[in-house]
Amino acid sequence: MIFPVVLSGGSGSRLWPMSRELYPKQFLPLVGEYTLLQETLQRLDGLNPRTSILVCNEEHRFLAAEQLRQIGQLDHNIILEPAGKNTAPAIALAAFTALESDPEAVLLVLPADHVINDADSFRDVVKKATIAAQRGDLVTFGVIPSYPETGYGYIRGDAGGELGQTVKSFVEKPDLETAKAYLASGDYYWNSGMFLFRADRYLEELAQHRPEIYQACQAAFASPEEDLDFIRVNKEAFYLCPSESIDYAVMEHTDRAIVFPLDVGWSDVGSWSSMADVAKKDDSGNTSKGDVIQHNSRDTYVFAENALVSTVGLDGIVVVQTKDALLVAAKNQVQDVKAVVQSLKASGRTEHRLHREAYRPWGKYESIDSGDRYQVKRITVKPGEKLSVQMHHHRAEHWIVVSGTAKVTIDDNTTLVTENQSVYIPVGSVHVLENPGQIPLQLIEVQSGAYLGEDDIVRFEDKYGRH
Repeated sequence: MIFPVVLSGGSGSRLWPMSRELYPKQFLPLVGEYTLLQETLQRLDGLNPRTSILVCNEEHRFLAAEQLRQIGQLDHNIILEPAGKNTAPAIALAAFTALESDPEAVLLVLPADHVINDADSFRDVVKKATIAAQRGDLVTFGVIPSYPETGYGYIRGDAGGELGQTVKSFVEKPDLETAKAYLASGDYYWNSGMFLFRADRYLEELAQHRPEIYQACQAAFASPEEDLDFIRVNKEAFYLCPSESIDYAVMEHTDRAIVFPLDVGWSDVGSWSSMADVAKKDDSGNTSKGDVIQHNSRDTYVFAENALVSTVGLDGIVVVQTKDALLVAAKNQVQDVKAVVQSLKASGRTEHRLHREAYRPWGKYESIDSGDRYQVKRITVKPGEKLSVQMHHHRAEHWIVVSGTAKVTIDDNTTLVTENQSVYIPVGSVHVLENPGQIPLQLIEVQSGAYLGEDDIVRFEDKYGRH
């Protein structure tokens, strides 16, 4: 039986300002109605897979859980990596997990942030590749190249039949002339980062070629702990694990590597230009998402999150507007967006890490305004949810209920606060906010004090296991 293993550890810095460290591209609806993570899982429906296994960063756990819940695929199936160690260890943790349920488990390993336009053809290739995986081969999927791309690694195959081609070599990202030669030869494929193999065969090859990684992951998984919908492994053991990709650790060394060609409208949407490539265009080659008016422009991509964006006379430009940032870039230079992100980090700013809107397990908040000694937020609490019992050393808070009903406890006093009512929380008071109603609770929070950072929270009790 196929176990989808979705790797969700990337940060997607080249898709800034939409993608941020705490809200990377796999959690964004960049192409369609659903997020890239949700689309990755939904395109597998025709394969009748077992419960998916999601491997993700600790910081993204509640965001990932909420997105799986929205599509009915949340089932104690999220492995939390104590630290990012690349793909080989992440897949090993998933393999140990799958083998607990099925000793013959076949893993379909997928990045969480890719686009595949022809899901039917993709599923057909996976079904054919499953035969090779079940017999013990380690399958990778190579995308048939359509142009000489220098940003991808390549796989060289040989002539093969219905059960794939033997992998001759994996090669690094080439220069342009080499990429042209690869394209002309017809023997090379883009390395998609997708794999299919039996869990036991992967662990067997990992133990043979990279025993340090195998042993560290085995120790980390020796006594997994369930925490809500998450699986936690031993941190100390996992910290000792080398960081290495599956290509370097296993696929380049095994003599059982098979590549299946893919022609399914694949993209890793690694930049705004690749986003434009997979999006629908008008007669002038323009793409517009959001509230956009384009006049006398061509080959221009505009993404407007929450405001009207108009263009006049642009050619080959990318414009991305969010609530707190604006990117304008030449389409042929969008790879350098990561330099902007590095500049933000170096200057101590937060726009590379946070959106104005942040999601929490109980709901979300949006920063509306801030200044010297004050900050204003719009807070939404889902029905039946509750924030942690907490206290602040440096700030007081004033809550004004916009809609719904808030149950507020301050020290030993509990009261219901309804629409158009407000409550004040003094500095140092132990307090908790919850929504006892059937509709979302919305309120405005005004913070005031000498320090307003999110780390000024002392939690005494939290239903989500945060500390």
